[in-house]
Amino acid sequence: MEHLIYNGRVVMPQQTVTADILVRDGKIVQVEKNIPREGRQVYDASGCLVFPGFIDAHTHLQMDNGVTVTADDFASGTIAALCGGTTTLLDFATQDPGDTLSHALQTWHSRADGHCSCDYGFHMAIVDWTPAVSQEVQEMVEAGVTSFKLYMAYDNLRVSDREIYEILKRVGEFHGIVGAHCENGDLVNALVAEYLERGDTSPKYHPLSRPDFVEAEAVSRYCYLATAAGVPIHIVHLSTRLGLEEARRARTRGQRVYLETCPQYLTLEDSVYDQGFESAKFVCSPPIRKGRDQSALWQAISQGEIDSISTDHCSFNMNGQKDLGRDNFSRIPNGMPGLEHRPAVIYTHGVTKGRLTVNQMAALLAENAARLFGLYPRKGVIAPGSDADLVIWDPSISWTITAKNQHHHCDNTPYEGMPMQGRAKAVFLRGTLAAEDGEPVQTGLGIYIPRKESEYF
Repeated sequence: MEHLIYNGRVVMPQQTVTADILVRDGKIVQVEKNIPREGRQVYDASGCLVFPGFIDAHTHLQMDNGVTVTADDFASGTIAALCGGTTTLLDFATQDPGDTLSHALQTWHSRADGHCSCDYGFHMAIVDWTPAVSQEVQEMVEAGVTSFKLYMAYDNLRVSDREIYEILKRVGEFHGIVGAHCENGDLVNALVAEYLERGDTSPKYHPLSRPDFVEAEAVSRYCYLATAAGVPIHIVHLSTRLGLEEARRARTRGQRVYLETCPQYLTLEDSVYDQGFESAKFVCSPPIRKGRDQSALWQAISQGEIDSISTDHCSFNMNGQKDLGRDNFSRIPNGMPGLEHRPAVIYTHGVTKGRLTVNQMAALLAENAARLFGLYPRKGVIAPGSDADLVIWDPSISWTITAKNQHHHCDNTPYEGMPMQGRAKAVFLRGTLAAEDGEPVQTGLGIYIPRKESEYF
């Protein structure tokens, strides 16, 4: 059976056009006006935008931080993603110290395969660099894992500058892309120790222990290491004006730097930490920043300087998880949920406020990540030959985010009570109606998507 989505305003990379979309065997086969409807299963998208399925390239599902495991596993996280309009996500498989990359990949496949309601792939986080691990990079690429992550903070995860340099060169041989969590780990450790020694243990000291220059220094260092290695790089969850300025300087020198930010850094300010222990739900790294940082990021988005917006979804419950750090902010599990709400938050605070066009939104939430991470043109665009991942977006719907009504398996949301304008009316995954009116219709349809080399190399 062929499917026809008709009368929608189709969001293309450079323009928005009224057109019909014909789908056959899960693929888009035609995008034109007035495609005949007879003999086809039809969906009327009148009054709606039709976006390519959104891609969230930064999630942490069923992640064990050594003390507790995230509230969302792949089953709950991908249902939440789908209901909000995200049809593909890239999660972080993470090597344990002393372990192999192949075992880490097997572990993440065992968690995800057969449990996902949207399509998925994996980045590989390298934490223990050895000659044997270097040889495994090719194996990862052959398995469809063409992007990697490094940490410059967290003692149990971070790698040295020399190792960063070596990893960048090795991954560069395969035209893969390496992203980094850019914070100066030594300085963070020193600042955390100073606050705790003074008895400053509440969540409000979390952002104070990770000030903007902690990010900026690491961004600068990472860019110089990439210059030495001669490869492009990706910086994840950029949160500060100072970090942005360092990336700009690197670009001016000729370094190719791709930047990701997250909705929390575009909509929340550090006053959220003035709520006593309730502020623990906002404890994430990097932390929520100041208004000047938020303004700088929006300006950079409008100027095309930021390439993608993902969530860094990493959900923990207040009860039984976040409260592990009630007497010590450094023990609060870092992370917040966001998978379900990213498209609505960006449409509301971006498109409706004139900060970006719907075409820019499609690029930031789908196309650019698809290109950077080897998914394009299978994903990220509405075009013949692409997967029929389609989001029918109704701009007229007004609603409010609440933890009670979300699909995340989490008792909190950083966007509690935030009014939204616009919502995914229907979500098609490879041509199948998978979610409608914010609720799942068919679950368990997600498949693993092996990826090609980065288009941006």
